[in-house]
Amino acid sequence: MPVYEFRCRTCEAEFEVLVRGNTVPVCPSCGGSDLERLLSSFAVSSAERSQASLAAAQKRYRQSRDRKDKAKHQADEMREHVQEDYGIDLGPKPPDKSTA
Repeated sequence: MPVYEFRCRTCEAEFEVLVRGNTVPVCPSCGGSDLERLLSSFAVSSAERSQASLAAAQKRYRQSRDRKDKAKHQADEMREHVQEDYGIDLGPKPPDKSTA
């Protein structure tokens, strides 16, 4: 019963799953079955592998739409707070980069 690594083509989640017999795995994030089997990395640790994993995780985080939405919401809230509570006119709101 091998453990395989997969990437969901629907939601891009990566996960490991124990595959028994002819069972077809599903994505634990979205329940999708359009999966790509990845080359499993062995339990060997190296500085290069650790750096590569960290860089990949940071890239996914930076590109995360959820993170971008939270940052935009936080900036909007801060802008409203400064204008309403302190009466400071910050000028026109900057354009939304996601629609431009």
